Amino acid sequence: MPQTPLVSVLTPSYNQGRFLEETIRSVFSQDYPNLEYLIVDGGSTDGSVEMIQRYAGRLAWWVSEPDQGQTDALNKGFAHARGEILAWINSDDTYLPGAITHAVESLNLHPEAALVYGDANLTDEQGNIIGRFPSRQTDLQHLLRGSVHIPQQTTFFWARFWQQVSPLDPSFQFAMDYDLWVRLAKLASLVYSPHLMANFRLHRGGKSLIMDDRCYPEMLRVYQRERGDRISYLSVRWFIRRLLYAWLPLNLRVRLRYFFNH
Repeated sequence: MPQTPLVSVLTPSYNQGRFLEETIRSVFSQDYPNLEYLIVDGGSTDGSVEMIQRYAGRLAWWVSEPDQGQTDALNKGFAHARGEILAWINSDDTYLPGAITHAVESLNLHPEAALVYGDANLTDEQGNIIGRFPSRQTDLQHLLRGSVHIPQQTTFFWARFWQQVSPLDPSFQFAMDYDLWVRLAKLASLVYSPHLMANFRLHRGGKSLIMDDRCYPEMLRVYQRERGDRISYLSVRWFIRRLLYAWLPLNLRVRLRYFFNH
């Protein structure tokens, strides 16, 4: 197995032009020598396409056309990826220096694992650090109880496992990553490597600020598919969170969710 396998990084984007170039630069500034970068734009009208075109010569593949949302964009992009290792970084998030090198080293140390992940800063709309995502080791049983603790921006997974579980379910628009992690965890271990790898931006235009009300029902669909029970720890957890957080201002609700109990 090569020690510097090809890594395919994908960015799905739609009308995120104010953040997109920072994301692109964070990928191209990585020190990893064997990298291809793909962008799937959903037909943006905010100048994103012109920005992507400026980097087109360095991209392995890109497209801008209407799609069915982020899940569809991810499936489309990974169908063009050639790497042995796959990852995606959303168009409002950024990698930190050395992130890909560290991910590859971790996967080379754990070739039996399906996926590795690390730590991420939480940042505000302007990029100021406001906290740290509560990453820690998890597994299939903990995932199904709602103890996710995986910042998506830091995940890297072997293409051979992706090929066994793909494509992503297009009916999921908010929990497609959770669904992927559950399916991967059924095949092999998920490995947490305590290393700061990415910035996770929280802003009103992002999915994270509305994720509980739309993500938890999709997570419950995953649980019911895997376990068949309609009443679960996960459903109770969602009910309690709604009671505790419903009265809080939106920004505070999100910060508490990520600081204390993602």
